[in-house]
Amino acid sequence: MPAKRIVVIGASSGGIEALRVIADALPDEFAAPVCVVLHMAPDSPGTLVSVLNSAGRVRARTAQTGMRLENGCVYLAQPDHHLIVEPGVLRLTRGPRENRFRPAIDPLFRSAAQVYGPGAIGVVLTGSLDDGTAGLWAIKRLGGIAIAQDPSDALFPSMPLNATRHVDVDYSVPLVEVVPQLVKLLDRAVEEEPVRIPEALEVEMRIARDLNAIDAGLEQVGEPSPFSCPECHGVLLRLKEAQPLRFRCHTGHAYSIESLIAAVNEGIDVSLWTTVRALEEGALLLQHAASHTGHDAGARSVALSKEAADAHRLAERVRRLATERGALESLSR
Repeated sequence: MPAKRIVVIGASSGGIEALRVIADALPDEFAAPVCVVLHMAPDSPGTLVSVLNSAGRVRARTAQTGMRLENGCVYLAQPDHHLIVEPGVLRLTRGPRENRFRPAIDPLFRSAAQVYGPGAIGVVLTGSLDDGTAGLWAIKRLGGIAIAQDPSDALFPSMPLNATRHVDVDYSVPLVEVVPQLVKLLDRAVEEEPVRIPEALEVEMRIARDLNAIDAGLEQVGEPSPFSCPECHGVLLRLKEAQPLRFRCHTGHAYSIESLIAAVNEGIDVSLWTTVRALEEGALLLQHAASHTGHDAGARSVALSKEAADAHRLAERVRRLATERGALESLSR
């Protein structure tokens, strides 16, 4: 029979050390399974399991589709796969990236809310931007418990800070107090009342399970926005009831407002430096052409050299714009 409780944890920058602290503090007889998403690159070697197994007494495992959930075990998402929970078991998918990540925290948290309702406990740890906020909001909405690391205690405070800004979290505690708080919570009885699953949550979980976004019903829960998806360039739909503001495209890519701003800024940066490269290559080509026009084409050589100099000056202007813009972004973080 599936456990009535589940703990889901999300972390990003600074997360390895934070998860080591969690693993070291978990007691042998922890009364719930623990599922973890740590942001990682698609080609990550996936060494977190051995890191956590060496840090404490917990049994850390790499999640596999169909793996049964057991109390006291820590299940870790695989690189380039979302981790979601189903009644008593795990499932890995390669659904669209959310907040520019796969694995992302929000799909795990939403699945825990959908399956476990009031029995779900979500924990947002250190990290940049705001992945996990929407998922924690879903857990709270369906009667579960929301915990965020105290932002002042986090190596990277943005993720827990956004969680506390947008979700009425039950506890905001320093990292060392997370496990003691979880142990206390697991002693409480879980409400048995059935919970109505919002249509928007059902749609997003169908997408996470690899169903085509249109077939999943995205257009019933979203409306077209003036923005395009930074990844596939399709129209982004604003999710009508999403808290906080979020977007999805017809491919299924999902963005919070923070992750969308970050993706757009990254695209602008790439475009500016691509322009610099194109102008500099053009200047080199024009100068090369000027030096090979022959002795009887003096006017043509002069004209090409002038064009080369103009292109070089323009490249320098765009370069200054790109570097100044980058400095401003650094100051605003």
